[in-house]
Amino acid sequence: MLDAVGVLLVLMLDAALSSLLLCSLLLVSSPYFIVSALWALAAVKWACLHVFTSFVSDGKPPAALHGLTALLCLLLPVCESGRVLTGTSFQTYSGPSLDLGELLLVRPACAALAWVLWEGLAGWAEPTIGEQDTTRLLTRVLKYFKADAVYLMAAFTFLILGVVCDTYVPWYQGKVVDFLSSRQLTADFGVCIRELVLVSLGSALFSAGRGGLFKCSLARLNYRLKLLLFHRLLQQELHFFHLNKPGQLSARLHEDVDKMGCTVALNANAMVRSVVKTLLMLHVMFSLSSELTVISCSAMALLGALQKTYIPLHKELKKQTQDCLAHNKQLVAETVGAIRTVRSLGAEPEELRHYDKALQRTSSVRRRAGIYSTLYRLLHQLIFTGMKIVMMMKARTLLSTNQLSIGNLLTFLLYLKPLQRSITEILQSFGNTVATVGVISKVFSYLDRTPKRTKDGLLSPEELHGDVVLRDVTFSYPSAPDRPAVKGVSMRLRPGRLTALVGPSGSGKSSMTLLLKRLYEPEEGEVLLDGEPLHCYTHTFLQEKVALVSQNPVLFSGSLRYNVEYGLKDVPFQKVREAAEKVNAHRLISAMESGDNTDIGERGEKLSEGEKQLVAVLRVLLRDPKVLILDEATSHLDLNSQRDVLREVLSGGRTVLVVTHQLHTVETADHIVFMEGGAVVEEGTHAQLMERRGRYRRLKEEQFTEP
Repeated sequence: MLDAVGVLLVLMLDAALSSLLLCSLLLVSSPYFIVSALWALAAVKWACLHVFTSFVSDGKPPAALHGLTALLCLLLPVCESGRVLTGTSFQTYSGPSLDLGELLLVRPACAALAWVLWEGLAGWAEPTIGEQDTTRLLTRVLKYFKADAVYLMAAFTFLILGVVCDTYVPWYQGKVVDFLSSRQLTADFGVCIRELVLVSLGSALFSAGRGGLFKCSLARLNYRLKLLLFHRLLQQELHFFHLNKPGQLSARLHEDVDKMGCTVALNANAMVRSVVKTLLMLHVMFSLSSELTVISCSAMALLGALQKTYIPLHKELKKQTQDCLAHNKQLVAETVGAIRTVRSLGAEPEELRHYDKALQRTSSVRRRAGIYSTLYRLLHQLIFTGMKIVMMMKARTLLSTNQLSIGNLLTFLLYLKPLQRSITEILQSFGNTVATVGVISKVFSYLDRTPKRTKDGLLSPEELHGDVVLRDVTFSYPSAPDRPAVKGVSMRLRPGRLTALVGPSGSGKSSMTLLLKRLYEPEEGEVLLDGEPLHCYTHTFLQEKVALVSQNPVLFSGSLRYNVEYGLKDVPFQKVREAAEKVNAHRLISAMESGDNTDIGERGEKLSEGEKQLVAVLRVLLRDPKVLILDEATSHLDLNSQRDVLREVLSGGRTVLVVTHQLHTVETADHIVFMEGGAVVEEGTHAQLMERRGRYRRLKEEQFTEP
């Protein structure tokens, strides 16, 4: 705010010093000393202004204030020297004009306006890196409106027509007042009334059409951007979703895309409308009174300086607010999503304390934003009020000399409030656009992000045997690159056989399932399916033929049938029934009130853990995969249900991998692989491993002797 306040104070001090210096010039009668006295007095004024700006700026005045100070001091002596050099002789020269309105208002106002324009042009001529990025981002946003070019052309046409009609409403109101004040209601009065009605009606109709078309374009843009962004998010690698929490991604998808669309669709609409309207109003106002218009322009210059200071503050605080809101949403989503754990541990007060701190941070940022906004609006109103006072004083002189009529004065005054609103709207639209650049940049960073994984191939063979081979596979999670979860593992999964992957917790079993499902890719070695690396297959084919059922399957809100058929199209109802009977899940469906159309609640909360596992197994079997991975997938089922599931998954020559740390469940497996510390320690059948008396036997004995 210091720049804007400094400019205002410098102009006020300049007016006071100019009054004193002009009084001193009245004592100089010789024309030979007038010009030299002006230069000397300018030096005195410059010294005073320099000391003043250093004082209000704590000894470090901005370079721009030095430029304004020099301009104000040199304006009068340069103008008067020019008058002498271009033809006015010293004998007839009597010094500068003593019109206080011109010397104290018009010339300083013109100087301030010229200074603001120069500072702006200097900034535009050499944009900074941040401004270049802003221009590039806004230009890129415009490209997404190509599909709505017809709507936008019609909207801008209505915008221009509406602005023209709206601008000339006060003009005709002033003419009506002149007719009424003259008390001579001629035929021209009726014409004027009809024209006033036409422009008022046109303003309303065109404004309504413009608003509707812009909102329609915004809705279409939001639809396309949200769909595109969601598509890009779904393509990212799994580690991306560990780094970016669901609440934050949801906020980016919905709130940030809406703000991004408003930047162009609404802010551009408001800015273009206000700029055109401002120019038209200034043209009409200048034709009514050039003196009053210059005074209005002086207020514009001060408002521009004020806005230039406020925009960076507004941008930073808006970014902080957006980050706080995203964090709050994420905090609530995590707490509500884990309400069972929170309640079982009695952590409600702790979560409440965390949320209270988050709300306090948000309130603090909003409080600072409110203070700066209030101060900005206060200074804005003071400048505008001061302009009206000076304008009324000047209008009194113009009326007394018949240079201005009552109707023209009323017309001019009717333009003041719309002019103020238009200027404010221009500045606010510009500030909102700049403040949204961070949001736009974040959205584009997601749209441009390339998934950090090998590109999918084109293989989708009609027949797949399901022969899986791992060759010297080493893998580390991106969050812990120096701690390999899998170390040089080589193994083979044969079709029609049950392979068990066992070992203590943290041995790398679950990491192996993620590699087989290609949710992650190995750093070294390769995973082959029928002799081809997994990335050579199409994504859809691979996810259909290689299925994974985890210990805690994820279900979705909706009916039981919706979850069973999730991701499939046109599944015959009889096929669902047959698959349910084979894994002993038909009793679950029959026991429900509405059968398979029963709503199972959010994330399947109405089902038990065992019922969730049955639904997940049934969902996978409907896809008829060739490779099936069961990661503790039947741990919550009774022994009979476990046997039914294993018997069904082994039918059809499938390749089955069972992952568990409970060794008694895999004694009948065709092949057992024991892992520890991310490496394969031993492998063979149950009998072979028991005879070796190695880690497998010791772990089994430990489990058997546990109380």
